[in-house]
Amino acid sequence: MIQERQYYIDIFQTGPEEMKRLTAIALANGGDYCDLYFENTVMQIHQLIDGEVSSGGLNVDYGVGIRVLCGEKTGYAYSESTLPADMEAAAKAASAIAITSGSGAVKPVETRSTGAVYTAIGANGGREVRRLYTGAPNPAADRYPIILDWRTLSPSVAVEWLHKLEDGIKAADSRIRKITCSMSSQTSDYLMYNSFGELKYETRPMTTLQASLTAEQNGKKIVRNVSRSFRTGAEMLSETLIGEMVLEMTGNMDASFDARRPKGGEMPVVMGAGASGILLHEAMGHAFEADFNRKGQSIFSDKMGKRVCPEGINIVDDATIRGNRGSLNFDDEGVPGQRTMMVEDGILTSYLHDRISAKWYGVSPTGNGRRETFRSSPIPRMRATYMESGNADPEGIIASVRKGIYVNEFSNGQVKIGEGDFTFFVRRGYLIENGRLTEPVNDINVIGNGPQALSDIVAVGNDCLIDNGAWTCGKGQSAPVSCGMPTVLVKKLTVGGE
Repeated sequence: MIQERQYYIDIFQTGPEEMKRLTAIALANGGDYCDLYFENTVMQIHQLIDGEVSSGGLNVDYGVGIRVLCGEKTGYAYSESTLPADMEAAAKAASAIAITSGSGAVKPVETRSTGAVYTAIGANGGREVRRLYTGAPNPAADRYPIILDWRTLSPSVAVEWLHKLEDGIKAADSRIRKITCSMSSQTSDYLMYNSFGELKYETRPMTTLQASLTAEQNGKKIVRNVSRSFRTGAEMLSETLIGEMVLEMTGNMDASFDARRPKGGEMPVVMGAGASGILLHEAMGHAFEADFNRKGQSIFSDKMGKRVCPEGINIVDDATIRGNRGSLNFDDEGVPGQRTMMVEDGILTSYLHDRISAKWYGVSPTGNGRRETFRSSPIPRMRATYMESGNADPEGIIASVRKGIYVNEFSNGQVKIGEGDFTFFVRRGYLIENGRLTEPVNDINVIGNGPQALSDIVAVGNDCLIDNGAWTCGKGQSAPVSCGMPTVLVKKLTVGGE
């Protein structure tokens, strides 16, 4: 949602002249660039366990972060107050850090009881950040308008929908023993200003509905989880959504009870459309973030403009999908959200940039400067990362495999950015035997190397699907993201089984 500018001015009790004064204070002793990042977040969380409301809460987070760039140094300070004196103290602290020689962390210091805190944040590459984006935010281009604002609704609305979800799951299968349902709603107002005079503002919503169950049969227990998360208000909730989640949660339970751990080894792996995109996010996406490449820490640091996978494969990081969990009207540096082609026809064409890395590489920012809260300095982060559809029929892809594994639900994984090696745990999948899905499998690991896996792709389905689960990316800071991919056949990965 993009409201009138005065709405944000009133919330943060500041205005253009005060913001201009603060940037001038921050740059008074030197520096190339300064930005201000105001945030007002209201979050509500409700949880239902076996039909009973077990917890509920409301949290309000409010403050401003001030960043100063000077040569190789970044100074960052924040205040949980927007009183002029407190913001001035934070501006002076950020300035002092940025113009101090050397590196290393500065111990946080509270300058007032309201809590203006500063920290040192490493090197920025030593190049000037240039002015790029002017103009007011455009409500007509808003990617996440709010119809039902959670801030105006009773908590009973959330509890009512949680009961509907719990009732649907419980009624679906008598083997279900425990059900937990939760809902979180977050509405955040932002105001951003920098020393070039660029002013951006918006309100970002997020509604997340999650459920987990434990089922038991003949002494064997299975656990399932499902979630949906969108940048919308309470209008996200519907009977259709509840039905989809119940079906995903409880469908094909017999297969889960019958699943076994297969024999491991190297074999073809077919990744199902949708949630398999988490492997793309972790094993490749992070390695495309520009800060890792600028520092030479990524396996792709020397591969710009080179072929990294077969012809016809396109990999995208996208902020433009309406209502998507990872979408942004503009990033946390005020750079417009956009659709970034990282790999085009198999060629690596772009890293993911914030303003600092873009200047270092001499390119335009891609709108990937993101931060967890006003307490954090922005760094390059993904948004919605996915592989575009190819031209292969998904059933034909499976039919082409004599013996292998089909995986469609990943859990946690580990990735080494520098080497590209990854390990992912697979919750659910199937054996492929003579071109057919046969026995259900579980408790296996898929092990490989990112660049090698990309080069070993032999078929890409025509069924790209964005998974709308509650994916959260960690990189020192948490950020909401989404992922997706079509059905993809990798000719050889290591499957860790018996």
